[in-house]
Amino acid sequence: MFKRVLVANRGEIALRVIYALKELGIESVAIYSEADKDALHVNIADYAVCVGPPSPKDSYLNIPRIISAAEVSGVDAIHPGYGFLAENPDFAEIVEKAGFTFIGPSSDAIRLMGDKIEAKRVMKEAGVPILPGTLEPVSTYEEAKSVALEIGLPIIIKAAAGGGGRGMRVVENIEDLKTQLEMAQKEAEVAFSDGRVYIEKFIRRPRHIEVQLLADKYGNIVHLGERECSIQRRHQKLLEESPSVVVDEKTREKLGEIAKKGASKIGYYSAGTMEFIRDEDGNFYFMEMNTRIQVEHPVTEWVTGIDLVKEQIRIASNEKLSITQDDVKLKGHAIEVRVNAEDPEKNFAPSPGKITFLHLPGGPGIRVDSAIYHGYVIPSNYDSLLAKLIARGRDRNEAIARMKRALSEFIIEGVKTTLPLYKKILEHPDFIKGDIDTRFLERL
Repeated sequence: MFKRVLVANRGEIALRVIYALKELGIESVAIYSEADKDALHVNIADYAVCVGPPSPKDSYLNIPRIISAAEVSGVDAIHPGYGFLAENPDFAEIVEKAGFTFIGPSSDAIRLMGDKIEAKRVMKEAGVPILPGTLEPVSTYEEAKSVALEIGLPIIIKAAAGGGGRGMRVVENIEDLKTQLEMAQKEAEVAFSDGRVYIEKFIRRPRHIEVQLLADKYGNIVHLGERECSIQRRHQKLLEESPSVVVDEKTREKLGEIAKKGASKIGYYSAGTMEFIRDEDGNFYFMEMNTRIQVEHPVTEWVTGIDLVKEQIRIASNEKLSITQDDVKLKGHAIEVRVNAEDPEKNFAPSPGKITFLHLPGGPGIRVDSAIYHGYVIPSNYDSLLAKLIARGRDRNEAIARMKRALSEFIIEGVKTTLPLYKKILEHPDFIKGDIDTRFLERL
């Protein structure tokens, strides 16, 4: 097991990793920008190193400075958290070449799954169902038109190196295809320095279902059930829950085995998530694989009782999985909402500033993952996520009731947040019935 680990991130995920390290008896090293000198993860870690000015490119994305921080701190390994450099294959490779262990999958697996076209091709070879569409980049209008006519409208154009909804365009009419193709290519080039795009059949009312995986370096893989992540804004998840109301035990096992087969195909190890689209007829199609710990991992932890971050660290230190598939039992229901410093009434405009009053909810079945505190000044340089509120109950109804109670107790003053939005969602009859899809928020 490692003796000291550097956490190459900030905010609540940095804290989450530090907590896991402490429980494993491992020393932690935090990195921070000048804007984060008073951040909670800096104070909680055993050691802390400043890696630059507030801009992410000069600090949390500055690979040479992070490696230097690791060297001067005498760490054994680096945990990237999520976001920033977590799915950067070059970073993973540099970490290993510098003599440290990267707490995550191999750089080859990250690189392969980061290329959405190549990922689809490999998953198809593994027998994982994929949406009708292209397995090669589409560069011209003539190519795109031929594909659109073959698989039928509507279609969706996606960036090959994409994520977070960027470089993504839905085409309903053939007359719009040329313009949308050019816009997707330009946006992909700006966002990812890679203008390649591909085409898939567009599902009008999809549900976003993902399967959590754990795999060690000895070929052992388990799935930990699924998470429903259909409530989104601009392809960014807002509310997640486990299990999904549309996945029964038989489907869960089938989907889990498919996900394990895909991970095995690429020799995957560490924590990872296989993401699927479910159409209105109940068919599942591979969408992408996230090669890191997910923002929404707490809901899986609460219904399985398995600490995903600890398992991730153990795997990186060459230990075998501590569990088998038979050990995985889903108990109860968990729901997570992401509390962002945004104003839902003003098209989710960012709301940085000082927290003038804070009261965190508690009581049975409530968990809050957060790095904020009374008097904390939210920097404008980073993601707007302030906290993750998770509720667990014996069933979905109790989880919803506990989440509603927790939301009524959660008070953040000084900045606008998304807290009021979740009260509306939880009271909506379609949500209560479980009749949701990725366009639920638009209808709300």
